[in-house]
Amino acid sequence: MRKIFILTKREFLTSVRTKSFLIGLIIAPILMGGSFIVIKLFEDKIDVDDKRIAVIDHSGIMAESLIKISNERNKEIFNKETGEKIRPEYNLEIIEPNSEDLKQQKLRLSDRVRSKELHAFVEIGPEILHPGEDSEKFRISYYSENSMMDDVRDWISGVINNQVRQLRVNDLNIDKELSKDLFYWINVDGMSLLSINEQTGNVEDARISNLGDAILVPYILMMIMFMMVMMFTLPLLSSVMEEKTERIAEVILGSVTPFQFMTSKLLGSILVSLIGSGVYIIGGAIAASKMGFADSVPYHLFPWFFAFLLLNIIMVGSIMAALGSACDNSKDAQSLQFPAMIPVLIPMFVMFPLLKDPLSGFATGLSLVPPFTPMLMIVRQATPVSIPLWQPIVGLIGVILFSAFIVWISGKIFRTCILMQGTPPKFSNLVRWAIKG
Repeated sequence: MRKIFILTKREFLTSVRTKSFLIGLIIAPILMGGSFIVIKLFEDKIDVDDKRIAVIDHSGIMAESLIKISNERNKEIFNKETGEKIRPEYNLEIIEPNSEDLKQQKLRLSDRVRSKELHAFVEIGPEILHPGEDSEKFRISYYSENSMMDDVRDWISGVINNQVRQLRVNDLNIDKELSKDLFYWINVDGMSLLSINEQTGNVEDARISNLGDAILVPYILMMIMFMMVMMFTLPLLSSVMEEKTERIAEVILGSVTPFQFMTSKLLGSILVSLIGSGVYIIGGAIAASKMGFADSVPYHLFPWFFAFLLLNIIMVGSIMAALGSACDNSKDAQSLQFPAMIPVLIPMFVMFPLLKDPLSGFATGLSLVPPFTPMLMIVRQATPVSIPLWQPIVGLIGVILFSAFIVWISGKIFRTCILMQGTPPKFSNLVRWAIKG
């Protein structure tokens, strides 16, 4: 144990004393949450450049209303107190439809959009008031260079639909004042479930569900685990390979056994990952509390998170150490890195289906497959849905047994290959070394 402790201390200090470790602790959360920070910084930054929009109205009933409503809107684009322009002006240009060559007409308008003469153009179908079976005839199409993210499209959609509703009410001879309730939309608020406060015994009222509880918390926990695995197990492959090729391993193995050597590598990675994840978890919890989101911090999941992280580091780290011992050069190491990381990458691809339905058969089954359990189980537990307790317990037991098996297999490969030279790390060779040693 003393020799393992000395080597573990060496691995740990070698990692934490580097500038890359400190930079990684700072840069990684910035990269992970950078988009959210940018969105927050620019949420009040509004484009106030005037927008010119052309309208092709096949129905013949919307052009006049659109002009009138846009003119009313343009009277309120300045702040009444400061006189500062707070919204862009919308200038509508009504285009008579060219029924003989409509495609060419839309092409010319598209060219005007590309040349920045127009911001966009709209085509209104002829049957929007009373839609028939042909959907093309009551279609409203908005053409711009970035139509999916364009705020003008939402404004056009709201104005046209409100006008269409009003025209339909007029056709039914319903009084305008009485028809207001027809247009009033009531949203359905998503609520959490009521519960009993364990300390006071009082019934805790439900609260409105939010995006953080449903997506953000599971996403952050998964990303922290993913970063820890990527940052502190992937380098094991190259570091073991370098110590082997530079004959450092031969010197070390003169004093310790291959098992002790590999164990120290794993323990060093575990300690560094626990420090890194601890900084992120504690820092994130403090930041969330300061920002008023203390209720969204899943304190009860932290023991599960660190248990699964520990096993994930052991599982992936032992594989990386074994593969590193089988490589004689950087080319072999690079070719093995991606296949070895597949068990860590797959959970990233299936995260959102799991968030949508954490209790589905797909989510339950995949989260009980040991290579995927650490990341997927913590994602399911972090959602607002109550996961049966037996599932994380069975998942944890499965990962413990699988990790022990992987360490045993990796140990056989490591012991066989650490002093071997000239044999390529083919899949058939790895299987043979794992079976026969």
